[in-house]
Amino acid sequence: MFSNDTVIHPLGSTSKEREPASYQWPAEGLAAIPDWIYTSEWIYDREMARIFHGKTWNFVALEAEVPHAGDFKRSYVGPTPVVVVRDEAGGVQVFENRCAHRGVEFCRHARGNTTEFVCPYHQWTYDLHGDLQGIPFKRGIKGEADSGMPADFNNKQHGLRKLNVECLHGVVFASFAEAMEPVAQYLGEEVLKDFAVVFKDRKLKILGYYRNELPGNWKLYQENLKDPYHATLLHSFLVTFGLMVAGSKTSMIADPTGRHGTMASRRPDDVSKVVDSNTAKEMRAYRTDLKLADTRFLEFIPEFNSPWTVTMQTIWPNMIVQRELNTLGVRQIVPNGPNSQIMIWTMFGYDTDTPEMTRHRLRQGNLMGPSGFLGLEDNEAIKFLQEGVRRSPSDRGVLKLGGKSEGTGGIISESAIRAMYRSYREVMEL
Repeated sequence: MFSNDTVIHPLGSTSKEREPASYQWPAEGLAAIPDWIYTSEWIYDREMARIFHGKTWNFVALEAEVPHAGDFKRSYVGPTPVVVVRDEAGGVQVFENRCAHRGVEFCRHARGNTTEFVCPYHQWTYDLHGDLQGIPFKRGIKGEADSGMPADFNNKQHGLRKLNVECLHGVVFASFAEAMEPVAQYLGEEVLKDFAVVFKDRKLKILGYYRNELPGNWKLYQENLKDPYHATLLHSFLVTFGLMVAGSKTSMIADPTGRHGTMASRRPDDVSKVVDSNTAKEMRAYRTDLKLADTRFLEFIPEFNSPWTVTMQTIWPNMIVQRELNTLGVRQIVPNGPNSQIMIWTMFGYDTDTPEMTRHRLRQGNLMGPSGFLGLEDNEAIKFLQEGVRRSPSDRGVLKLGGKSEGTGGIISESAIRAMYRSYREVMEL
């Protein structure tokens, strides 16, 4: 029998909604994760206000996507649509994709080039800085009383809502908060190191995009890439072909705040020397029967000054930077209610790449994306987790691996996830 505070949803799902005052973190502290942080509408709304619309830097674009004046891209800060555009002076502007008149999402193209933005509903027109330039019939129709805007209407007071913007190494970040520390300081010294390996002093070449909806709470993707524990257990491709195995050089690096992290690993030269019979028994995903039809797929061409062949960076709250061998990309998390998220993947190389290197990156890119050899399994696991917390009468998960440590840790640890939720609880006041 369901309790009185249970709401029945389609497909037999349940959502354990409660009064806001009753959201109390379990007594176990960071060793337990309450289910309601993944399912509650009240928690979701609080996250949007305090995290995505609060004091955070949100990834919105790569500068390579808007190289010329007038180039624009539709993007998001949390679920809020924004426009990223290169202005006439070469700067990058970010403003809400919401007409100041009646709230219409005026920019409907994913990307393009323009000299102005015109709302399709009433033709209000804005320049590349988001300033209001023109209104049809602003002074009304000649001779008609009580038409047009009031005499004191000032265009300068009715522009689009502009966001704080900073570009670091060709990556565009935006924030609704006006008083933000520089992005480099926001990332922290440790996370900035590998961020610079991928982006600093490099001109990017966009290779393509993926986009998919994932039926899981947005925080689960941040958790997934702060969780090296699952990597050698879930991903058959990863462990069988030695991209990341228990026993290889691996680290989970977290910044002091707990918000960001880098899952890093170095592929062993010989997997057989790392994976013995006892290690293989622990890693059920390890498959001796899997072979590659095309061995070029796993070629690694050294191109970075880094001890790692694989790094996955989680930048709070909405960015993933992937460097898996020679395949490069960023992922943007777009919250879509408590039980869903949109994932936007942008794959890239460098403008110095030869045609052969570009082909190599595209071939190796099949590791990633919503149907990639690695991406597919993560998506399924997150979906199953969301179904479990959404439908079950139980109320918490366990987060005890690696003791009570919070932050940087080894491969068999959940310390980085605990550090993330320490920061999360502070911001959310839970």
